[in-house]
Amino acid sequence: MRILLVEDDDRVAGGVAAALSAAGYVVDRVGDGETAWFQGSTESYSAVVLDLGLPGLDGLSVLKRWRQEGCLFPVLILTARGNWNERVEGIDAGADDYLPKPFQMEELLARLRAIVRRTTGSASSQLEIGPLHLDTRQMRVSLDGEPVHLSPQEYRLVSYLMQHAGRVVSQQELTEQLYAQDFERESNAVEVMVGRVRRKLGSSIIETRRGFGYIIQKPPS
Repeated sequence: MRILLVEDDDRVAGGVAAALSAAGYVVDRVGDGETAWFQGSTESYSAVVLDLGLPGLDGLSVLKRWRQEGCLFPVLILTARGNWNERVEGIDAGADDYLPKPFQMEELLARLRAIVRRTTGSASSQLEIGPLHLDTRQMRVSLDGEPVHLSPQEYRLVSYLMQHAGRVVSQQELTEQLYAQDFERESNAVEVMVGRVRRKLGSSIIETRRGFGYIIQKPPS
């Protein structure tokens, strides 16, 4: 999943970006409000980690613009501002959660997982579809109870499709979610990756809808 990190403090941004990458996310990092607003308005993100005290356009104004434009991605506000009325203002502006500095990185990751789960309709960090099991906290995948060794990119692919099970996901959407903005990739990179994953999970787990994209079907209820 692709995350937009908006933080002007290089030390904080570096630590958060490293933790997000280690947790399996693709991270785009920006340090000012105007760039953040443009990125969020024009790129596809699964979630945003947003600081309020930004140079130029402040974080609260950025968030309000996004919501006015219909941007629905979940937003976790991350800021040194700790008084309760600013928290209320942020939530009312459309934030999904609020984490004041200083914070523990594990809490940030847990809160981020939670708001992404709510967006995709999942109540748990454990996803099961037939014989396929995915633990979003430990970043582990198993098939019929046996661990499956996936590369970070392969894990992101399976995780995204499982969290959007029952919906056809286009190749363009997968490309946007699996690769950072500045990453050089081949035009058939997603197709090649799906082929590798099928060899590990079996050919029936990920279906191809010609001209539309890929889908992992939900099991019948």
